[in-house]
Amino acid sequence: MTFNDGGQFEGGRVRKGGRGRGVAVGGGIGAVVVALLAVLLGGGDLGQLTDALGGAEGDAGAPVGAGQEQYVDDCTAQQANTDRECRLSATVQSLDAYWDTVLPAQAGVRYTLPEVVSFSGSTATGCGSASSATGPFYCPPDQTVYVDVSFFDQLSAQFGAEGGPLAEEYVVAHEVGHHVEQLTGAMDAADRGGSGPESDSVRIELMADCLAGMWAGSAATEVDPDTGVTFLDPISQDQLHQALDAAAAVGDDHIQQQATGRISPEGFTHGTSEQRVRWFSVGYDGGTLRDCDTLSARRL
Repeated sequence: MTFNDGGQFEGGRVRKGGRGRGVAVGGGIGAVVVALLAVLLGGGDLGQLTDALGGAEGDAGAPVGAGQEQYVDDCTAQQANTDRECRLSATVQSLDAYWDTVLPAQAGVRYTLPEVVSFSGSTATGCGSASSATGPFYCPPDQTVYVDVSFFDQLSAQFGAEGGPLAEEYVVAHEVGHHVEQLTGAMDAADRGGSGPESDSVRIELMADCLAGMWAGSAATEVDPDTGVTFLDPISQDQLHQALDAAAAVGDDHIQQQATGRISPEGFTHGTSEQRVRWFSVGYDGGTLRDCDTLSARRL
């Protein structure tokens, strides 16, 4: 999915760099692989791992270069279509415009902007320290989305996804979906300390996939209030396939099969490939917040 000609995106929405240096802990895709390996190979404590994946509050550490924070600059649509940090900034601004309207209308909840950090190497967060190996994740205590854009190369190289702009935008929309869950109370209502095919951990992740689908299904008609033009061009079938392929690539069963050669449903924390594709599609095909309520769904 490409940004519409004539689009212009203000800088200052995405902060660059980290707030410290540390080792990988957190809730991203990379951490899922670490958790699965530790549990399936008998070397990890599932309770401790799922606490980390769910965003247990930790020491955020002292800011690096306080008062000297840098942000992604203004971007044109052309830059957003070619530069990953510009694409991240533009995607977040599209998500902001979408949820600012939809969240109050469908849930009676005001949308507050999540902070978004583009980091490289490692960073400190309200959920503890994280590294590039963690992958993109949302931290509930500091209501911040953390992204190392180099993960998108890993998505293709390690997980076998086709990649492409919409695949990258899906990942960002999924993490902002967790922020929506935080604002609506779904995050607090869920018991995110467990695992298994029916666990709340899986339900929260599938809900975020569905919320990402809601945005994707409307992004080509969402008008940027600053420019008066739509954020994105209509999604082609090839681009939609890229997003669905990315969702499938990070399914628990696919990751387990790659990591260990076997599938163990008791270790599921994010849902199977089929479930992730299906719930994204529920949102994409005109779904609402009610339709995306996986915490109440009888069938995942």
